[in-house]
Amino acid sequence: MTESNGLRERKKKRTHETILNAALALFVEHGFDQVSITQVADAAEVSRRTLFSYFPTKEDLVTFRMSDHETESARVVRARPPGQAPLEALREHHLDALARRDPITGLTDLEPALQLFRLIMTTPSLLESMLTFKANGERALAEALRDTAGLADLPSRLAAAQVVAVVWTLALENQRRIVGGEVADDVYPDAVAAAELGFGQLAGGLGVVAAEHP
Repeated sequence: MTESNGLRERKKKRTHETILNAALALFVEHGFDQVSITQVADAAEVSRRTLFSYFPTKEDLVTFRMSDHETESARVVRARPPGQAPLEALREHHLDALARRDPITGLTDLEPALQLFRLIMTTPSLLESMLTFKANGERALAEALRDTAGLADLPSRLAAAQVVAVVWTLALENQRRIVGGEVADDVYPDAVAAAELGFGQLAGGLGVVAAEHP
């Protein structure tokens, strides 16, 4: 990369981050539906055309911050070392993310992450975008399982659906407690125990549900 190309790339990254920060600040203060694209562009000091060249939809201004995680489970499965089962690779990755307080696990005290969560949970169009995000991740994971674990199409889709559901449920539970005022470090032991429970049920099947109880 030449010096001029490097300068252009750095400028693009700065513009990209400026737009994201301006959008989040406005959305948090006024509400997602009450803020127009023109207002975001004005706050970021860019044209509407420039804004749309970075973010094709208004929802992208919020969901982009999580875009790297959309196919993360699939990447973990594809990159696992030889001899390691996909589910174990996913379990280890999730536990590591909890230890790092990765916001995608819901276990974070970072105010920008909490603002993002509150915004999504109170905005129907953003919730719909997250359903698409979830579906894309599930599809990518199913493909990774089919390609690397020798599973047929239906078993891979069923497994992916179960894994994604567990990971999302764990994240939502962590977020519920943090937004409720608890501290991430205090929640961490319970988050680890919940993760072990969730992945344990995945590994053992749903026998706990199928069994009769008095």
